[in-house]
Amino acid sequence: MSSESSMQLFLMRHGEASYLAHSDRERVLTETGRYHTSLMSNWLARTVMEFDLVLVSPYLRAQQSWQEVSKHFPEPRKWLVLDELVPSGDPCTAADLTLAYAEQYKADKVLVIAHMPLLGYMVSELVAGTEPPLFATSGLTLIDKHAEQASLVWQHNPHTVS
Repeated sequence: MSSESSMQLFLMRHGEASYLAHSDRERVLTETGRYHTSLMSNWLARTVMEFDLVLVSPYLRAQQSWQEVSKHFPEPRKWLVLDELVPSGDPCTAADLTLAYAEQYKADKVLVIAHMPLLGYMVSELVAGTEPPLFATSGLTLIDKHAEQASLVWQHNPHTVS
């Protein structure tokens, strides 16, 4: 990629999940979680045709969120499950990996489905001088990255788009 490269990075929090599970890793989406994720996907599909790269947390609720999102978009060129995208993941590592994979796969539109607090801290890592925003469940944030410059374009959740 040239230094003039630009990409749109969509960070999404998984949908609402049940607390009835043997471990945090195994929590499943609630009906509301599925509905809100579908609502956000529908809304996003009006402006985004497809994703080149999708990176997903290994946790069940994030995997299920990706299943919902994927119904609204063509198959991405590449999608990967990254163990670094867990709630306790290191935001610097997660941000660096996201950018490295985007470069490796020459991806212009990247979707990351993960968790709080990781996503909020990733925004701070990617956009200089930005406080970590809160992500509602199924919430989405768009970061525009041009060469070394990154800016937070918008942040939406099921209540702001419905």
